Amino acid sequence: MAIFEKKQTAARKTSYERKSKETRIEIPLLNIDGTGQSDISTSIGFLDHMLTLFTYHGYFDIKIKAEGDTHVDRHHLNEDIGIALGEAFKKALGDCKGITRMASAEVPMDMASAKVLVDVSNRDAFSFSEKTSTGYPISVEAKEGYSIDLAKDLLESFAKNIRMNLHIEIAGEGDMHHFLEAVFKALGVALDRATRLDPRRTGEVPSSKGIL
Repeated sequence: MAIFEKKQTAARKTSYERKSKETRIEIPLLNIDGTGQSDISTSIGFLDHMLTLFTYHGYFDIKIKAEGDTHVDRHHLNEDIGIALGEAFKKALGDCKGITRMASAEVPMDMASAKVLVDVSNRDAFSFSEKTSTGYPISVEAKEGYSIDLAKDLLESFAKNIRMNLHIEIAGEGDMHHFLEAVFKALGVALDRATRLDPRRTGEVPSSKGIL
């Protein structure tokens, strides 16, 4: 059985910075072939927790510092973090030669679960569906300062800027925290698998067209 590795001679790591009149996001380090180490401070505590889970389970090394006009709302900063993270991943992946490209992962979190499918195809698409037995809270601002809708905005921005297909399905029952914890863990696992190098495609772009 072939063993797919993430390690390669040329380092797949980068730094990235995004500034606007509303936000400033600094990513001093993104290493796709990392060990799951993170240093994340986004000014949104719940999002820090979710991105730490994504980093750990994806075996990425990520440092992020972000700040913005959260006195207005969290939307601008949240969306710009998704944009910056997607652009940083795209930059680090380069021409994508040799990657596995498509992968999926399913993760439970108590009675909640998430299924994530990715295709690092240079084409963006985003889908988020729910098959929950009791529904989920759209907003829990008073408790965690985050919501399912904010998560959707961030994940869609991430998918658009890394340019990948990202399909997410949540099922079961639980609160927002349980559903999103399963989502971000599953995303880390799936993207880790998709970005691993397949030795059978040494030096090749993973497409029958020869180009992504």
